[in-house]
Amino acid sequence: MAIVAPGGYAADANAVERATARLEAFGCRVRNFYNPSAVFQRFGGTDAARLEQLHQAAADPDVRVVIALRGGYGMSRLLPELDLAALGASGKLFVGHSDVTALHMAMLAQGGAISFAGPMICDDFSRVEASDFTLQNFWQCVTSPTHILPFESEGSPAVDVSGILWGGNLTMLAHLAGTEYIPRVDGGILFIEDVNEHPYRVERMLLQLFHAGLLNQKAIVLGDFSNYRLSEYDNGYDFAAMLDYLRERLGVPILTGLPFGHTRDKATLAVGSQARLISDGTSASLTMSGYPNLRNSAHRA
Repeated sequence: MAIVAPGGYAADANAVERATARLEAFGCRVRNFYNPSAVFQRFGGTDAARLEQLHQAAADPDVRVVIALRGGYGMSRLLPELDLAALGASGKLFVGHSDVTALHMAMLAQGGAISFAGPMICDDFSRVEASDFTLQNFWQCVTSPTHILPFESEGSPAVDVSGILWGGNLTMLAHLAGTEYIPRVDGGILFIEDVNEHPYRVERMLLQLFHAGLLNQKAIVLGDFSNYRLSEYDNGYDFAAMLDYLRERLGVPILTGLPFGHTRDKATLAVGSQARLISDGTSASLTMSGYPNLRNSAHRA
């Protein structure tokens, strides 16, 4: 398993050491391409150094999984110089979320490569008390040809749809709209999450995707949206009111409850995989298949 820093650096100097020990306990051989002494501004290295980390990890024949150190910001700066074809052809499993959404989308848009929205070194693997759900779900996904994720989805519409699973952090999706780095998926299943975003900003970004012609989907699944603050000025406009408006305006089934996002317990999702989403209005399940995986769990990474 390779550790790379396409975005920010580790604020906790001991995070990589703790994460490495945890991964080695799972039977992984860890190669760290991130150099904390080479931190540049708010990034895990200069743009050139972070590009080199990704390219070196993709070219290393002993690496099977490439996991991001953390998100933050920085992936967007790398996209024009990134050899997306080489990354896609490498056969590596690229894993991360948040800012790493830009990498997932670019790989899917320019070559159809599948990657994984999932845990990162900081803080998922480096927590003193890591989430059992997060770690178990990650290994279940990357070591199996099919991944089934059940979740509670109270008040959601009943659906039974299939399509390409795509998405990630909503801010990053809106950021990439109109560029060559956003895939044009029609009739897919879009999953989204975000943090520190007021409901009106979530609505505004989804309307941006809608007006850009990107929401011709069979369903939209909402993950975690947290850490926002309402005020008296909102006058009753909250997340539920925003969701009611979007369900009426977009004409796409919108489900809630996906265990994914900037939260301690998060699932791993195969971005670009074939998926089936079933909901009875109370509980739901998302089944992913047709994605690359570590078939022999005894040689995980």
